[in-house]
Amino acid sequence: MSELPLPPTTRHLGASGIAVSPIAWGMWRLAEDGRTAADAARLVHAALDAGITFLDTADIYGFDGSGGFGDAEALLGEVLAAEPGLRARMVLATKGGIMPPLPYDQSADYLRSAIEASLSRLKVDSVDLWQIHRPDILAHPQEVARVLDDAVASGKVRSLGVSNFTQAQTAALNHFLGNKLVSTQPEISPLRIDCFENGELDQAMMLGLTPLAWSPLGGGRVAAPESARDKAVAAALDVVAEAQGVSRTVAAYSWLMAHPAGIIPIIGSQNPERIAEGAAALTVRWTRTDWYAVLVAARGERLP
Repeated sequence: MSELPLPPTTRHLGASGIAVSPIAWGMWRLAEDGRTAADAARLVHAALDAGITFLDTADIYGFDGSGGFGDAEALLGEVLAAEPGLRARMVLATKGGIMPPLPYDQSADYLRSAIEASLSRLKVDSVDLWQIHRPDILAHPQEVARVLDDAVASGKVRSLGVSNFTQAQTAALNHFLGNKLVSTQPEISPLRIDCFENGELDQAMMLGLTPLAWSPLGGGRVAAPESARDKAVAAALDVVAEAQGVSRTVAAYSWLMAHPAGIIPIIGSQNPERIAEGAAALTVRWTRTDWYAVLVAARGERLP
């Protein structure tokens, strides 16, 4: 039975020419649990030493409803200030456009200030990828595009992406941008399969966007299934995991990576061993039969 190809050892972010690892590490919980800069440095090293060079954060990470806005970026900034050589070893991505207590703000003034504030907290001159975290329905995409193009022209941002955008919102912003989008970041997991069938990944392939998958383990339910559907998906993943000697979570990452859109799963763990383990996903082989078995389990019904 023919196997699907293994993911490449590096991918490019859209047409940017920026090479990234085919799996990423995300820092939405980096600033939790009283973590120090030394603790954060151990996690950064765990990712880099495992070959995971693509690091994703956001200005909202650390916000608990009343405070902590920017804490994850600031903590990573401490790590980079203490070890400046680390910056050259990573592709650094962050996000903005959410301003507590308001939901979303992509007005020109706020976007400019958000980009500047992120650079300041991260203690860097530029980021490799800057993403709008969630779309502001009250912002005209042409105005947003002007600010983003200016950020690229000034050298503060190397490439641009979106997160949690609809297909129409992605197309509208991309239309007005001179520096076209290189990535999109939706929620994708074996338990969240909407984008496989609703056209999101088809649009990504058409526009040359690299999909970055947040919550690739379904909020932990892949590892600790709750419902009958969760358990059916876990069982389908286990067939491949057990045959190839990897954990179910690694199988889940690799299942996403087998898609032709070149999905990059973002590991959310703040455990060094779990981060390093994720790199094993590059070695997992899928057949079409096994891959579709996971999809069918997630759909809860046969394919037509």
